[in-house]
Amino acid sequence: MATLGFDTSTTDIVAGQDLSAMTAVVTGASAGLGIETSRALASAGAKVIMLGRDAKKLAAAAEGLQAEDLAGTIETGIVDLADFDSIRACAADLIARLPAITTLINNAGVMAPPLQRTAQGLEMQFGTNHVGHFLLTCLLMPALLAGAHARIVNLSSAGHRFANIDFDDPNYQQRDYDKWQAYGQSKTCNALFTVALEARLAERGIHAYAVHPGVIMTELSRYMDQSDFDLLMSNQPEGKEMRFKTIPQGAATSVWAATAAELDGQGGLYLEDCHIGEVAQPGQETQLEGGVEAYALDAQAAEKLWSLSEQLVGERFDL
Repeated sequence: MATLGFDTSTTDIVAGQDLSAMTAVVTGASAGLGIETSRALASAGAKVIMLGRDAKKLAAAAEGLQAEDLAGTIETGIVDLADFDSIRACAADLIARLPAITTLINNAGVMAPPLQRTAQGLEMQFGTNHVGHFLLTCLLMPALLAGAHARIVNLSSAGHRFANIDFDDPNYQQRDYDKWQAYGQSKTCNALFTVALEARLAERGIHAYAVHPGVIMTELSRYMDQSDFDLLMSNQPEGKEMRFKTIPQGAATSVWAATAAELDGQGGLYLEDCHIGEVAQPGQETQLEGGVEAYALDAQAAEKLWSLSEQLVGERFDL
């Protein structure tokens, strides 16, 4: 395989791989990166369960992949990550259907909407991107533990640099809502959740990874207007242009995280461009084009977030 990097595609990652022993669950699989991630894994023989909240869109996405006559199989399941009741129903369905899950890719997300709230009243980005995935992952743990050396992949983003988590008001009940700050907070949470999972599960052979997919034009950007793109451009390092990835390039790091032999035995990592991202040192300014802020991998913050998440979902998970 050629050197992995920005231009690597999912086809490059799965070339020559036999994933027939993999049972993968992919959230947000009715569009964009979720479809491509599912396609890539199934093309190498995996059994893939595509999850989405819109039954019609999900069925169309699954039928499109099934028509490609992939080596693996495609199944579906309905989940609305902004509703705990839906998450619990989906998890119960999957536990009943699957004796083991070897790969969970928490791909679904929402980015920079106006202030919205989940069914349980959480700020939509925090509630969907993190808390919904927290609950789903924990409820699926019996099947993940039954899967030999399972991997959990959480889609984070370079946008984590927009904000750390505000533990005093994560749901914007007292402070003014800022959609990019809220997005950044949720992406920081995705990375911290990865750290907390690794601390609990590594000794049992389960490893977790946070992934920055890159900048890709998908349905995730449906709330963005020109001023939002201008803001992102203004955050680029001086002299650097924003580089966009294709969808197969954008899904490549997720597929690499799920399959790469070089990641065996390690986790709690932030990945980008199919490699391990460098951690910013104290006092060092990270550039938008690469790396991860130290606060997004802080073990104490990860534990505090775990406790907060349990409180919000109303259930303890002693993993």
